[in-house]
Amino acid sequence: MDPAVSGPTSAAHGGGGGRAPDVTAAPGPALPAARGGPAGRSCLEPSDAGGLDAAGALALLRTGELSIEGRLVEASNATLFCAISGGGVEARCVYKPVRGERPLWDFPDGTLAAREVAAYALSEQLGAGLVPPTVLRDGPFGTGMAQLWIDVDETVDVVRLVQGGDRRLRRIALFDAVINNADRKGCHLLPAPSGRVYAIDHGVTFHGEDKLRTVLWNWRGKRFDAAERALLDELAAALAGPFGDQLDDLLTRAEVAALRARIDRLRAGDRFPQPSDDWPPIPWPPF
Repeated sequence: MDPAVSGPTSAAHGGGGGRAPDVTAAPGPALPAARGGPAGRSCLEPSDAGGLDAAGALALLRTGELSIEGRLVEASNATLFCAISGGGVEARCVYKPVRGERPLWDFPDGTLAAREVAAYALSEQLGAGLVPPTVLRDGPFGTGMAQLWIDVDETVDVVRLVQGGDRRLRRIALFDAVINNADRKGCHLLPAPSGRVYAIDHGVTFHGEDKLRTVLWNWRGKRFDAAERALLDELAAALAGPFGDQLDDLLTRAEVAALRARIDRLRAGDRFPQPSDDWPPIPWPPF
């Protein structure tokens, strides 16, 4: 193993944002195959992403040259910190190769990167801008997920943010209920300089069985407001069109059907879900 190198690292288990460095060098061979990320509406605050808007970030992530600068050593899967450049534009990103995904007993092997892209696509479909721009592409270790690096406001205490039920987290709680997020830790929330809070690390989502595990239970049992109802209605309609076809390329048909059913249940219940008694409702460690 090469010696440690300096560079930002994420407080999360493999997402697209960071603070102080703790990375190790990780070069590797190139392998074939590449795919793009979602189309449609794009939301990103440029001040949180080195000045890039969403369209520019997606174009760079899809076609830019990846240069691995280190590995995020706290991540549970292979998570590489990269510089990416093309057309005179440079940025930072996280690259998670499929071949570096740790096998899980309840998720099919080699599917986590596509689930991350599906989560980004759904966030963009809602116009929510919760997830940093994310694509599926070729890289030095083969096909993987590439996600734009988000600068973090280190003055924000994420524990207090979560425990205080910050309103900015309510939409993320709804998003997690929709995508069936099995691992929403506090360190997967990135408070950015603009005041926005981004959500990362969505590899264990969209399972066909209910698996919601999160630290965002502040709104459990609360009724949806009018804007939240409208978002769910819009999403249900979108799944009947091209957006549903887009997700078919990233998830199994059974998982897309389960997503539709989950949205229908949320609309019918008109409330945020309650923690289940059938599995631990909070991930470990929670932060």
